Amino acid sequence: MHDIIKDLNFRYTVKQYDSSKRITSEKIAIIKEAIRMSASSINSQPWKFILLESEEAKQRFHDTFAIKFQFNQHHALEASHVILFAYDPKFTKERYGHCVDIEVESGHLPADMYDNMLNGGYSFAELNTDEDGFNGHWTKAQLYLALGNALHTLARLEIGSTPMEGVDAELISKEFEQELDGYVCEVALAMGYPKQEEDYNHGLPKARLPIDEIFIEL
Repeated sequence: MHDIIKDLNFRYTVKQYDSSKRITSEKIAIIKEAIRMSASSINSQPWKFILLESEEAKQRFHDTFAIKFQFNQHHALEASHVILFAYDPKFTKERYGHCVDIEVESGHLPADMYDNMLNGGYSFAELNTDEDGFNGHWTKAQLYLALGNALHTLARLEIGSTPMEGVDAELISKEFEQELDGYVCEVALAMGYPKQEEDYNHGLPKARLPIDEIFIEL
């Protein structure tokens, strides 16, 4: 079996974490860099990631479950770390210009191609921007590319994960208003090591549709 397939067979949604086990700082650095390297349309990178590792920060996240999605609340304190995945709901040409600046500074883009990249690239964002400047449906889609990349990275590192759309975006926006600074968090990722004997999802066989139901070869 190829290593990639082994990774994906290893990964599952953890239901119970062992709060005594922590992800090392060395592995956290790898996870952060892997997320940073994620693909996005026109290299827009319209995202922000808030890493919760202190008990104080995790308690703040825990408090955002006061109204709903309590079934996910325990992950806030029991997981080793949590990442809040946030997207820019009004990704502007100015912000895209910063990305193009980085393209030039890195040597990826010739300086004389700056204007072509800025105007041509941002036209893709404009196709998804309404009269109020909202393009959050498009930027949120980019965020899930980073989430998928994070899930595979964690599997390669043999770290458990729980992606959670069951979070209260409204309370998160209030509790983390300063950190989000206008970005929107509607999905979070708990990370750590499962308490296997209490995790009913651990060790179960994969349940996926067969290849011939989902692939059409032409």
